[in-house]
Amino acid sequence: MKAWRSTGTIRWGWFLAVTIALALYPLVFDTHTASVLLIWALFALSLGLMWGFAGLLSFGHSAYFGLGAYTYAIAALNFGESTVPLLLAVLLPAAFAAVVGAMMFYGRISDVYMGVITLVVTLILFKFMSATAGDAYRIGEARLGGFNGIPGFPTLNLPGFPDVSLYGVPSYYVCAAALLACYLICRWVLTSTFGRVLVGIRENEARCELLGYDVPLLKTAVFSLSAAMAGLAGCLFANWAEIVTPGLFSLRQAAEVLIWVIVGGLGTLLGPILGAVALGMVKLLLGEQTLIDNSLVLGVILIVVVLAVPSGVVPALQRLWSARTRANRAQGTGVARRRLGVTGGGAT
Repeated sequence: MKAWRSTGTIRWGWFLAVTIALALYPLVFDTHTASVLLIWALFALSLGLMWGFAGLLSFGHSAYFGLGAYTYAIAALNFGESTVPLLLAVLLPAAFAAVVGAMMFYGRISDVYMGVITLVVTLILFKFMSATAGDAYRIGEARLGGFNGIPGFPTLNLPGFPDVSLYGVPSYYVCAAALLACYLICRWVLTSTFGRVLVGIRENEARCELLGYDVPLLKTAVFSLSAAMAGLAGCLFANWAEIVTPGLFSLRQAAEVLIWVIVGGLGTLLGPILGAVALGMVKLLLGEQTLIDNSLVLGVILIVVVLAVPSGVVPALQRLWSARTRANRAQGTGVARRRLGVTGGGAT
């Protein structure tokens, strides 16, 4: 599993090509399914940054996804528009993660207990939100609704213009822009000193502390950044589904994002994105039938990938591409040398 990669650099040609493809997509295809795939990709990217580059595995990353969704829904019902709720959906999960992360990392919690704590946090939120069915569970104008969740809240609108709704194709462009922006932020973070130290913490935490770095602070920072991106993904999902329910905090949601990242590949930013898109499409296709359970198929895919390519699909493809490139270069160098040898021998 630990086939870690370096932070790398962005390939602007590929980035621009993907940006253009996403921009032209609505001209050819329907955007409803594509929007949720982009949202899931952003959710997976948030976990991939923290797990793949800082070595911090959270079994309850869905807590911040659900917090972002619920924060937006509650705030939108109280504010009547989406600008402030969108900001709160990013800031509240980040602040919550900062508190939880500080307690864990400054408390020197080991990796195993970190996984348990994050999982317990998700279960607590799931149980609490499921038990809020009465009229007493109200925040301003928003009733929490228990298992029924919160429907009927205002969706995204143009900032400053509550009557101009961003639904359908405009919502797709918002999701695409959010994913691309977060990818650039992750790439910028990883190429900065902060990102390099995160990789150092992943490889040897004790050595980073001996070099004078405040490791708990850096861990808390990346934990909060990942939670902020997960909260943004949850906010966008709430707008896509137009309802939020306690299922956003469920173990199923927490497990799915882990599978997406593992299958796509740890230690890369592209791997979690492609893993979420591919397995998300499989999930949606399987949802159209009742013969096979979705969880069974995802479990089989996970087992096959872990056994066949433990590092994930994207790192495996990158290694194959690098090996092929080196082989072609070596072959080309050999041909050139033989030609030079023939030419030299003829001249002599």
